[in-house]
Amino acid sequence: MDITRTHAVIRGRVQGVFFRTEASARARSLGLGGWVRNLPDGSVEAAFEGPREVVGLMLRWCEHGPAGARVETVDVTWEPTEGDTAFEVR
Repeated sequence: MDITRTHAVIRGRVQGVFFRTEASARARSLGLGGWVRNLPDGSVEAAFEGPREVVGLMLRWCEHGPAGARVETVDVTWEPTEGDTAFEVR
């Protein structure tokens, strides 16, 4: 199994629309590790770790987010894995 880790910064109207809550629930249901948090500039930052294909599904979800979100950009960088198996909201 190809395990990978990605770091994403999601910009647009992504705070105050339950982005972190829904991202966390979705990541947990997919079995991903990592975290999600709001940034002071109004964006959301997240790290997802797990099978490459599943991380890809999560990133595609981030491109639109939950109802009420208006995602403008998702900046993604790939990182070395850290062994995260749990997902948390920070």
